[in-house]
Amino acid sequence: MKEALISLSHVSVGYQGHEALKDVSLSVYEKDFIGIIGPNGGGKTSLLKLILGLVSPSQGSISYRVAKRDIGYLPQGRQIDQKFPISVEDVVASGLQKGLSVRGKPTNSEKQEINKVLEMSGMLRMRKRAIGMLSGGELQRTLLARAIVSSPRVLILDEPNTHVDNQFEMELYRILRELNQHMTILLVSHDIGIISPYIKSIACVNRTLHYHPGNEISEAQLKVYNCPIEIITHGTVPHRVMKSHTH
Repeated sequence: MKEALISLSHVSVGYQGHEALKDVSLSVYEKDFIGIIGPNGGGKTSLLKLILGLVSPSQGSISYRVAKRDIGYLPQGRQIDQKFPISVEDVVASGLQKGLSVRGKPTNSEKQEINKVLEMSGMLRMRKRAIGMLSGGELQRTLLARAIVSSPRVLILDEPNTHVDNQFEMELYRILRELNQHMTILLVSHDIGIISPYIKSIACVNRTLHYHPGNEISEAQLKVYNCPIEIITHGTVPHRVMKSHTH
């Protein structure tokens, strides 16, 4: 029987008297690709913070069979000051697991890894560009490259399609599918319709957590899990999104 890389057992967490998550259990295994969905304020980001060790549970326990340094993270929002005078290449290098060499510059092998993920994210030709000159989508591509440059065993992404265009959004999911061949992925999204072809299972989070094996889920099941959706259309493309989501 295989053991979970990360296991949450009957975990609760609260902030200033507000219970964000209650009695949550989840097991994350090697090469899982879990889509985490739920309404705004339902506790999705709190769940990620628990897994990352950024907050402590008020009840329950979390166990790991993976070092926390082997967990890559792409947070929601930009989380970086674009006025800071560094290049795309520098930002990605800051994600190296062991930091840069003693000389303060990447070694040849580190440069190869940096260039590899920059090419994967479509930012190789912009590697010398200052981050202050990047568009929102270009910055998000750069931050994705930083999150994966150390080849983490687990990759956590909090709504990674923020600030990116439709073309790169589809490219992003293709990249994640490729990474999932050797990497466990947890992906937060409001749009279950877009991510369902890529994920392997679903965690519906709305204060509690309901785990759903498989990548397809009916509206009736989502209602039972307290994660109701609605259909919206961008142009001619229908999206199945959380009801509290605004686009």
